[in-house]
Amino acid sequence: MKFFIDTANLQDIEEAQALGVLDGVTTNPSLMAKEGITGKENILKHYLDICNIVDGDVSAEVIATDFDGMVREGEELAALHPQIVVKLPMIGDGVKACKYFSSKGIKTNVTLVFSAGQALLAAKAGATYVSPFLGRLDDVSTDGMHLIQEIREIYDNYNYQTQILSASVRHTMHIVNCAKVGSDVMTGPLSAIKGLLKHPLTDIGLKQFVEDAKKMNL
Repeated sequence: MKFFIDTANLQDIEEAQALGVLDGVTTNPSLMAKEGITGKENILKHYLDICNIVDGDVSAEVIATDFDGMVREGEELAALHPQIVVKLPMIGDGVKACKYFSSKGIKTNVTLVFSAGQALLAAKAGATYVSPFLGRLDDVSTDGMHLIQEIREIYDNYNYQTQILSASVRHTMHIVNCAKVGSDVMTGPLSAIKGLLKHPLTDIGLKQFVEDAKKMNL
């Protein structure tokens, strides 16, 4: 399973990259605003800065909600860097734009997916990635992991090549469960990725090893 980090914070991206497990980055307008990145030129430069840190795909989201606007913005984003993936909303014009970009060989990520039917449409339109929002479903007492399982079954039934990018991942068990049910990618915060490192028995064992090594006068 690929590990993406969901942020626009360059320090977090650099730390995840240095860990050696990062495969890509997802961003959105909200994450850009959180980092104080405003204005078209600054946003485009920030995407390039991210691409210069990581080796994998970087999802850059369009702001337009109409077909012509999404195509115009998406083409500009795709021209920035070969690693850019055009992120499109799961609406009618978003699906149409996905089909347009896939026919041009431009990678896409269809986002704000909350049902298996939406994921099916995205795959039919040739999406590179589909982003079901796991955590947001959990927030409204709906089993987000069950949705990931449904999408996996449908894609396997028909050999769709669209990758399931489990989004809105909140914690380490989300990551582990995504891996268990066959999600192709997960995207979440640095804290969730680093949380996988932690186990009290590891800490206890390492402390004992260090203490024993001191007795050996190494």
